[in-house]
Amino acid sequence: MTVTVNTKAYAFDTNVTPDCGRHTGPSNTFEAKDYLDLKRTAPKPNGTFRGVSRASAKFVRTVTLDDSTKADAIVEATFSIPVGMSQANIDSIRDDLGDLLVSTNGSDLVYKHDICQ
Repeated sequence: MTVTVNTKAYAFDTNVTPDCGRHTGPSNTFEAKDYLDLKRTAPKPNGTFRGVSRASAKFVRTVTLDDSTKADAIVEATFSIPVGMSQANIDSIRDDLGDLLVSTNGSDLVYKHDICQ
């Protein structure tokens, strides 16, 4: 299965584990990484609590730094959703995260390490 993010297509490559699918991007080579890992963890009930469903999306991309060396940039979003949470509440918290990431505060967090104190 192909996952499209913006205009980039990430093609399914392999299952890293039974619950982690790796999708390679158009710039992925032997020397440079460009991939997306999609992970899931099933809920584990405990007593009367039905548990949480966990999911994550992780991008890994090899980039060239200002001194011409190379390093991997890693960006990951992780979700821990209690079983029984409504889809409306899930959509709301996902929307809030997306809005934060593209906001001035989100940019300041990434570029300036500003945690808005």
